[in-house]
Amino acid sequence: MELRERVNMAVKQAMKEKDAARRSTLRLINAAIKDRDIAARAEGNENGVDDTEVLAIMGKMVKQRRESMKTYEEGGRLDLAEREAAEIVVIEEFLPRPLSETEVAAAVDAAVREIGAESIRDMGRVMGVLKAKYTGQMDFAAVGPLVKARLAS
Repeated sequence: MELRERVNMAVKQAMKEKDAARRSTLRLINAAIKDRDIAARAEGNENGVDDTEVLAIMGKMVKQRRESMKTYEEGGRLDLAEREAAEIVVIEEFLPRPLSETEVAAAVDAAVREIGAESIRDMGRVMGVLKAKYTGQMDFAAVGPLVKARLAS
């Protein structure tokens, strides 16, 4: 089942269960997907976004909420931090299981071998392969230094 359909079904279920917090978060996901669809159509892609882009959207939403949570905690607004944490839980239901450090290292090695990367100049190509295969499963900001170290050796 397509990711977008799963989100829509979850919205309907939350409405039936009268779970306002969950419903609100799911509607935020739908709104973000629709915004990206509109932008894609403006760029000439009439089909909208695919599951890979939907995963990237959700990953970005989780990252934003983690940053907000940290800000709220530093500001002493624990009630708002808890709400952000609850939204993260809902969004992560639709994301694939994150890869462990060992799996990330293996994926980096496989991507380097796949394209025959030999120097730091190939870093963009390696990251492209990783993003195509592992969107939503790894934090690319953390993977970048791993790729750089692997190509430097």
